Amino acid sequence: MRHKGKKMMNRRELLSNLGAAGAVLASASASAGGDGPKPASADAATGSESAKLFLPPDRLVASTADRLPLSWSKERTRILQSRLAADGYDGIFLTDQWNIIYFTGLFHTTTERMMHAFIPTKGDHPIWFYPALDRDLVRSWWYEDGDMYFDWLNVAGAAPQEGRVVKGPTQDLWRWALQGLKRRGFAAKKLAADKELVPSAQKTVVDVLGRPMGSAAAHCLYLRERKTPEELALCRRAYGYFDRIHAFARDLILTHGTDLTDFDVGAAATKYGTDLVMADIKHDGGPHTAVGITVEIDCRAGRTTGYPHPNQFLYNKIARGQALQVEGSVKIGGCGGELYRPYMIAPRTAHMEKIWTVNRDCCLMQKDLSRKGTECAGVAFPIHEYQVKQGVQKYIYHRPAHGEGMEGHQPPYLSLGDHTVLDTGMCFSVEPGLFDPEGGIGSNFSDVFVVEPTGPSLQMSRLPWSEQWMWIEI
Repeated sequence: MRHKGKKMMNRRELLSNLGAAGAVLASASASAGGDGPKPASADAATGSESAKLFLPPDRLVASTADRLPLSWSKERTRILQSRLAADGYDGIFLTDQWNIIYFTGLFHTTTERMMHAFIPTKGDHPIWFYPALDRDLVRSWWYEDGDMYFDWLNVAGAAPQEGRVVKGPTQDLWRWALQGLKRRGFAAKKLAADKELVPSAQKTVVDVLGRPMGSAAAHCLYLRERKTPEELALCRRAYGYFDRIHAFARDLILTHGTDLTDFDVGAAATKYGTDLVMADIKHDGGPHTAVGITVEIDCRAGRTTGYPHPNQFLYNKIARGQALQVEGSVKIGGCGGELYRPYMIAPRTAHMEKIWTVNRDCCLMQKDLSRKGTECAGVAFPIHEYQVKQGVQKYIYHRPAHGEGMEGHQPPYLSLGDHTVLDTGMCFSVEPGLFDPEGGIGSNFSDVFVVEPTGPSLQMSRLPWSEQWMWIEI
């Protein structure tokens, strides 16, 4: 709430002062209206007041590592090799960015350029097929063997970086990579890709290697779906920062409220979070450090909360009587995920409170229902059934949750048609959201719930599900 005599902070001041956390709210008054704690201006930029509402620690201890070590990737590769051997495969061609990152540890950017890694079933290193653009990254990581082409689209023999500028017909790089396998003795071997190849690609495989490639996609997905203790510990570290970012955003909203737009909150929280994370991450500009880092925070206020995936630019004035959502993703070394919290700003209507309460209760249902041995559909069905019994079926737009992995959305899905059986280490978003576009109101929590060996799932964040946190006054 703006008080008489309080200096109003404009957006230029807000964004320019973000480098020093205490300066963000130094001009604010020492109190703000609301149902929860009133942040003091000296502490507001750190989120210290809102942090007092965090849930207590649980069994999962945060990692101190900045990324999963190469030894971890090599061990996951050895497990994949044993599964391939059991199926009689002599190797797998990794074509998907996230499979390459998971099994080799090489974080890289994908474009139209082909980047593949072949993992022989018997062997201790990958064979790389990569563009010259990525040569320094590839050769400075887990590299002992590989073939390089110049760029997409390529000409055979062209290597401008070595002084060979060649003009000619476009090279078929898929055929080129398969020929690289043939030279290494893999013709006529039983090989797999990490996907089911389309007929045209399969035809080239047969032309070059003499027999088709199978698909071992299920083996890759099986391992990636079940997070290891090291992944979960790194995920918890990312969420430790994310919790503090949410506390910062909440204190910012309570302190400055109607002086801001949702864009202001998202920009300020992203800047605050980036500084927070990078202060602890070793980085010198060299490759393979500070990898897989995401700090993307958004805020949406008013009508945009009524749409699951709004296509409107988020630049709306924060006002009393609105729904508001702070959302985003934070990852370290590719581990982390989503964390949303929906606010209902006073004066609230009964409709706002019901949408929020049913949504929140469904989140808690998901936590309890997501147990090892339960089908995904066995979690989704009672949640949707409860939503219908509460009379909010008009506001249901999607399934309760998706699997969470390095790529974001990952199988399996907590949906009516997914009959995957939940297993230890599977991670899910938390999104039994409800949306009323006509009323301009929406409520969608998200977090990560991890399937435990026994009992209900583990919550990755320490943010509460309480009215105290989210039913606020400004």
